[in-house]
Amino acid sequence: MTDAPAAEATEEQAPESAPLPWAELAAEHFQLLRLAPQPTDRNSGARPLRFVQFGYAERHDKAHSLLRMEIRLPGQKTRKEQNQLDVRVDHELRQVRIGDPSGLQLEPLNRGVGRYMLGQAVQWLQQRCSHYQVEGMSLPNKDALNEDTRLRRDHVLASVGLPVEYTDGQLLKGRIVETPVGQLKGGWNTEKVQRVDILEAAGMLQQAEQNLAEKEAQLRERDERVAKYRREDSGLRFTITCLVAFAVFQAGLLIWIATR
Repeated sequence: MTDAPAAEATEEQAPESAPLPWAELAAEHFQLLRLAPQPTDRNSGARPLRFVQFGYAERHDKAHSLLRMEIRLPGQKTRKEQNQLDVRVDHELRQVRIGDPSGLQLEPLNRGVGRYMLGQAVQWLQQRCSHYQVEGMSLPNKDALNEDTRLRRDHVLASVGLPVEYTDGQLLKGRIVETPVGQLKGGWNTEKVQRVDILEAAGMLQQAEQNLAEKEAQLRERDERVAKYRREDSGLRFTITCLVAFAVFQAGLLIWIATR
């Protein structure tokens, strides 16, 4: 009878994992990204021109550093775990963790956003801790269920210098290999993702407004021409109706004269 309470006490006293520092950190700096239009993809569907907001914030102390990045979509809400990538640095162990075991869940898919965020992470790390090691980490199996998704994920990771190895023949259990930060590769596909600064965005809005004003003027001119044609058409219809009535009257008059 004394074993059960002891077991319960042991369970109650079991230490909980320490909360990660800056868990509620919100983005503080923002950039506008232009996602160039791409051909329709058989998995992700249409890929038209889009604009998204890239936000980030960072914190540092003697033991840890954190870079938090996120993507916000205009007029579209995402879950908390979506479109967010954390880069955590442990200065005591000289280790870096990019993301978490649940993987990077992005929306929109296959638009170069993931590669852009990883490129920002590599640049940030190499400026601060190029002699640290990126911690090896298991990758979620769900990404390997679709062959195209798995290949795209592995290609993106390899492009930034994070090789992927598999522990099974079915290529389901993949993991990132531990890699020195100094061997990572920055950059991203600038044909898919372009930064837009404030002045450029203002210029684009101004140009769009001018184009809209020109289109409105063209529509007004077209409507005026259509209205003019309608007035002329009504006049012609009235004239034709009068001529038909006069012709019918003349025909009737001739028939009346001929039959008298």
